[in-house]
Amino acid sequence: MTVTISRLYNSHAEARAAVQALESAGVKHGDISILASNADDWYSKDSKPTLVPDRDLDGKDDRKEGAAAGAGVGAAVGGTAGLLAGLGLMAIPGVGPIVAAGWLVATLTGAAAVGTAGGIIGALTQAGISSDDAEIYAESLRRGGALVSARVNDADEPRLQAVMDRSSVSASDRAAMYRKDGWERFDPAAPAYNADQVRRERELFRS
Repeated sequence: MTVTISRLYNSHAEARAAVQALESAGVKHGDISILASNADDWYSKDSKPTLVPDRDLDGKDDRKEGAAAGAGVGAAVGGTAGLLAGLGLMAIPGVGPIVAAGWLVATLTGAAAVGTAGGIIGALTQAGISSDDAEIYAESLRRGGALVSARVNDADEPRLQAVMDRSSVSASDRAAMYRKDGWERFDPAAPAYNADQVRRERELFRS
């Protein structure tokens, strides 16, 4: 049986390391997704977020290119280069610009188009994430965090959870800190964090 395991990371760097560790542990890049805030423009200062998946940043909708090539949206650009070769920019209501790759991209594209609370939360719950965790994950993305999700065989779950835990942050601890400031749930109408806010947030959790 296949299960989905997800972990939060303080920044894109830690999330990218987790993706590479999962691939090294034998997880196919088609079974991994990464979502990381791009509020500080770390990915590409010359590219603008789009509402369609454009992971190879060629200005074309990857869904159409994938259909023409006989490949799915989740197929990695560059073949043997792994999931991180297929990163592309998206804009998610209530979260802001993110860098995304993997099997969540198609669902998130729909979330971006819908622009409602059910969008990002619905995409995450469809991926097998509980609604409570989805709220925390979406808020963490808004505040500069990153999320890695992997579809794995249940027999491999403990081993791969340990791989993902190496540099992850506690979702429950993060939610507790948010709630101290009055946060209750993810609000798609809330303003996205800017680069300075994201840097302060990351430093807060590092300390």
